[in-house]
Amino acid sequence: MADDGSGRDSDAVHDLVVVGSGPAGLTAAVYASRANLRPVCIEGIGAGGQLMLTTDVENYPGFPQGILGPELMAHFRAQAERFGTVFVTEDATRVDLSERPFRTWVNERLFLSRALIVATGATPKMLGVPGEAEFLARGVSTCATCDGAFYRDVDLLVIGGGDSALEEALFLTRFASKVTVVHRRKELRASKIMQDRAFSNPKVEFLWDAIVDEVLGEQTVNAARVRNVITGAVDVVATGGIFVAIGHTPNSTLFTGQLEMDDQGYIGVATGSSATNVEGVFACGDVVDHVYRQAVTAAGTGCMASIDAERWLEASATSL
Repeated sequence: MADDGSGRDSDAVHDLVVVGSGPAGLTAAVYASRANLRPVCIEGIGAGGQLMLTTDVENYPGFPQGILGPELMAHFRAQAERFGTVFVTEDATRVDLSERPFRTWVNERLFLSRALIVATGATPKMLGVPGEAEFLARGVSTCATCDGAFYRDVDLLVIGGGDSALEEALFLTRFASKVTVVHRRKELRASKIMQDRAFSNPKVEFLWDAIVDEVLGEQTVNAARVRNVITGAVDVVATGGIFVAIGHTPNSTLFTGQLEMDDQGYIGVATGSSATNVEGVFACGDVVDHVYRQAVTAAGTGCMASIDAERWLEASATSL
């Protein structure tokens, strides 16, 4: 892909550009490259998605002994590259979906494409307190389904008060000896059915009007400094792990005003499809999915997006 010096990667129009390189984006790239679409994957500076922040992955099929998150994503990338995907290891900075071919910029470089797959993922909201980043994947987690089995027979903290937090807490009771939900108010935001389930579970307790000020530990997390927001009293609460469940932010701002989104910023797709409201643009992975948020489901939707794009390109070939 030669640059002609104008910032444009020649005047070639690519069949497909994939923006994002987590399980969804890389799976899309694998399928697209095997279909001879010669995709360009703008993988971003933070290539690999959320699994790059995960240590052992034990729930991805095909790895009975588990695999490190970064290692799994390296396999994904190598497979896509083997079949001919071209990678751009920078962030997409602007897109124009108002006409075809679509335009995607990486700083001053312009990529033209007949079809586009959005696989930019989502970012977990974090507490932003001392120790949190230091102990991420060493006692701090944002995914109970991913990491819960590593925390057997220990006391755990779950931070949050919505449905996601209570779902995390209830799931963790399968492994932990006790799960304490830390919430900054006296009332939960969660639905009544989720509250009823949590209140009736003997392993779930609550710390009301409380926030975590600091994550403490040595090699791994062993406590949290918790402050009561009403009294100001501070306690050190022993714990074997902290699950932050205060929501996710879909990485969709690049497409604001161009793709339909819900009020949280998740990109909308047609039922049973990866098609967005813009013909020829498809979306997959966590930028679409606010329910499952698993590597395997993201990969599945990446497959869908690639097949959808391939079929759309074939059907529309005569009009481009």
